[in-house]
Amino acid sequence: MDFTRLQLLVELERLGTMAAVAEVTGMSTSAVSKHFVVLERETGVPLIVPDGRRVRLTPAGHRLAEHAVGILARVEAARAEFEGEGEPVGNVNLVMYTSAAPLVLPALRRLRHDHPGIDIHLTEYESEQALDLLQDGGADLGVVYQYSLLPRNFPEILTVRPIGTEGLLLSQPSAGADSRTLTRRRLRELSEASWLASPYRGDEEALVQRMCADAGFTPRIVHRIDNLDLFEDLVAAGVGVGVVPRLSSVTRRGVAHAPLGELGGVRQVYLAGRTGGWAWRPIRVVARYLHRSAKSVLDNVPLLLPSG
Repeated sequence: MDFTRLQLLVELERLGTMAAVAEVTGMSTSAVSKHFVVLERETGVPLIVPDGRRVRLTPAGHRLAEHAVGILARVEAARAEFEGEGEPVGNVNLVMYTSAAPLVLPALRRLRHDHPGIDIHLTEYESEQALDLLQDGGADLGVVYQYSLLPRNFPEILTVRPIGTEGLLLSQPSAGADSRTLTRRRLRELSEASWLASPYRGDEEALVQRMCADAGFTPRIVHRIDNLDLFEDLVAAGVGVGVVPRLSSVTRRGVAHAPLGELGGVRQVYLAGRTGGWAWRPIRVVARYLHRSAKSVLDNVPLLLPSG
């Protein structure tokens, strides 16, 4: 059913005559009458009947007018939302990798206070799985990353917007450790060390392999640990060394951290979503809050959220 004809029906119930409806809408009386003929054909029931020189709504006409009030109100609310006039409302399925919590959680707290009509549904996945979820429509927006030394081929169906970078650290036993930026000479001193890497993040192991290869040796990746607490406990116990993102690092007795610098590059952090989805205002609002939060925890944050 055409929204214009529903509006005419609401006006007829309110004003009572075809002439009055024609006057407020700027249509001719015959044009208004023709719209009602079409509306009756669309609904399959009589909506108006003659009443002397006037017309009156049938019970079905009154009932449809009641529905039309709600339908038109929702249409106006949707139009206002998409045009940026009303309060954004809707569910946004957000997927994030674990160590993005210092970026995501402050944004969610501010969103809940400022825009209670946006309901965030949060899912935790590493970036490779998150990108699959976004492509399949299982998530609306994702916080994902790539290592600068190992760029991804982002799917064409997604629009990916950079929001900053995160430094990477060598996690090592503190006894005799050097916490200055890592050099190739110091990295080569770890050629006989046992290395730790995640069993689930293949790009993390690939980064260790690439970094060490550039220093002239192949690392012995002995332990595959995903739990950060256990990872750092093993480092503190002198069992091995490994790479951790800066946001994941914690001060722990027995563990020292040294920036990887140019040897390991950085994590490049992005917001990703299906290209058409960025037109929906709640997604844009959530993205804006995540970008604002990034300014507190990431490096090289763009002044404005890129629109490309």
